[in-house]
Amino acid sequence: MKDFINFLYRNHSLAYKLILFISTTFLIVYLFPKSGKFKYNFEKGKPWQSENLYAPFDFAIKKTDDEIKAEKKEITDKANLYFNVELGVVDRVISEYKSEFKLELPDSLVTSNKTHLYNLGLNIIDKLYVNGVLDEDYAFAEDKKAILLEGRTEKQTVRYSDLIKQNDIKDILTSQLAKEGFMQFQKPFIALFFEVIEPNLSYDKAFTEKALQSDLEKISFTRGSVEKGTLIISKGEVVEGDKYQKLKSLESEYESQVWTKSNYYWIVFAYTLLVSLALLMLLLFLRKYRNDIFENNTKVTFIFFNVFLMVFITTLVVNYNSQYIYVVPICILPLVLKAFFDARLGLFSHVITVLLLGSIVPNSYEYMFLQIIAGIVTILTVSELYKRANLFISVGQITLIYIIAYFAFFVIHEGSVETLKWETFGMFVLCGLATLFVQPLIYAYEKLFGLVSDVSLLELSDTNTKLLKELSNKAPGTFHHSLNVANLAEASANEIGANAMLVRVGALYHDIGKMMNPTYFTENQSTGINPHDELSSKESAKVIIDHVINGIEIAKKNNLPDRVIDFIRTHHGTSLVYYFYMKEKEIDDSIDKNQFKYPGPKPFSKETAILMMCDSVEAASKSLKEPTSSKIDAFVENIINKQMVDEQFLNANITFKEIQSIKKVLKHKLANIYHLRIEYPE
Repeated sequence: MKDFINFLYRNHSLAYKLILFISTTFLIVYLFPKSGKFKYNFEKGKPWQSENLYAPFDFAIKKTDDEIKAEKKEITDKANLYFNVELGVVDRVISEYKSEFKLELPDSLVTSNKTHLYNLGLNIIDKLYVNGVLDEDYAFAEDKKAILLEGRTEKQTVRYSDLIKQNDIKDILTSQLAKEGFMQFQKPFIALFFEVIEPNLSYDKAFTEKALQSDLEKISFTRGSVEKGTLIISKGEVVEGDKYQKLKSLESEYESQVWTKSNYYWIVFAYTLLVSLALLMLLLFLRKYRNDIFENNTKVTFIFFNVFLMVFITTLVVNYNSQYIYVVPICILPLVLKAFFDARLGLFSHVITVLLLGSIVPNSYEYMFLQIIAGIVTILTVSELYKRANLFISVGQITLIYIIAYFAFFVIHEGSVETLKWETFGMFVLCGLATLFVQPLIYAYEKLFGLVSDVSLLELSDTNTKLLKELSNKAPGTFHHSLNVANLAEASANEIGANAMLVRVGALYHDIGKMMNPTYFTENQSTGINPHDELSSKESAKVIIDHVINGIEIAKKNNLPDRVIDFIRTHHGTSLVYYFYMKEKEIDDSIDKNQFKYPGPKPFSKETAILMMCDSVEAASKSLKEPTSSKIDAFVENIINKQMVDEQFLNANITFKEIQSIKKVLKHKLANIYHLRIEYPE
């Protein structure tokens, strides 16, 4: 047990990565749907590429969306209308009519005519209430079937046009009076009726909608079935019409099957294999090509977290409504990783994530093609994320690529643009706008994970920052030297494709440790007094060497990022304080060389190697007397070659070709600094 604990302690970094790998794998598998997946890919209007397909089991043929929509419309158009009949209205109307008739009509009316008119009124009331009188006019089709209800019990069924509307009563009365020859009594008779007539029918909206919903729920979503072993489609046949619908039905059946416990475990196991393979490829990529990131558990955690976050958001959208998957801004992933690391890692991680998502999204080939193309465009277009205009232009280009690629796929599938879903283009625009969220996200990540992006580096490169102002006040010569080194280093980095912003910031801060004892460094000795005259060579060497340690302490106290502190730590590597070493050697030939060496470490990246070269060349160039082009060439060659002989660049991933390019830049820059001109003959 003790040996096992010791083993874990010695390999704690690998153990952490293993736990991270396993936990991320299971979290992603947990998010994935556990239904079956149809193993064939097919497109409408395209030939069937696989072998003859026979039905693996009995399944129903599902109706198309258009068929179901047409059925729903037909049922809705033919739906019955339900009206409640108010009981007692007819008796009340007749009673009021009888009493009001005696009061309203003149006594001069001949008794026989009065009796005739009285009976006519009763007949009209009977006709009005045969079907009933509506309480208001409704905007229903005249041929609609109306069902009259008495206490929720169906009384009779008529057409809606047979029901009496309020506006129809006057016309009915006028027509009957004209027919019987009583038009001279039209005005009082109509006035009498409008006083006594009451509606007895009211539209029951809730009951009507409930009945309609009940009819809609009876719709069958299938038409016919396919028996096991039946040939569905032959190789080479075009996928269209009924064959397309059968394939879609079979695909849907696979994805909606209720799996047994055994099948469920097999699916989980298969998903675990796929996800673990994808994440393993990501780890192997880091191990082989980005070992510095692989060794940093925080950075590996950051990468895995971002991959998981994209999978998490996409699965949420797929589970809610898969039509909105293109709203998810997947291109944030390569943007974030490029901001903190590099383009190659960003693209590789993006491809791995898209491959993972390809197994759960509909139209997986189309989705993966669009997302991978968009990821490539993201990497190629976003060069300087800290420039806001660049980000907006890049997001516009990414959105355009999405739209063009989707349009091409749609035309290939449908063969026309008539049914093009324009709202999908709106989703791509929303996706582009969501991608702009990358800026605040990067800021949040910097605080959470302690990483540094180019945006932060830009802020640190401002010479008005508190620390650089303090350096310019306490050690103006060192500050001027740092500015010169920064210019040289930035030009060199641009020449070989290194991170120019990072190396510039590193150069600006690399000598901040000299603020502790500024006068012990020649560039700050303006009075001509050299404090080293009062110290031994060993003491002087210690003061010089200590500026690295002091710089690291000052940097940490001022919360400078580790990426910048690396430049302070490595800018002298394990080189020798040569002047004081030789001075001491004249006195004591048996001195320990290590006492005059910087503690290191040696540069371990292109950027830190560039700074070492530029720092040494710029500092030593002050000793050049009457510089010429040939002198500068030999001077640069001598300094950098000595660093190579001392194996200072052994841990940096920099090539001989790149070192030669840096030499060329430094020679050119120094020539410009010293204003070398061609010597014309007198």
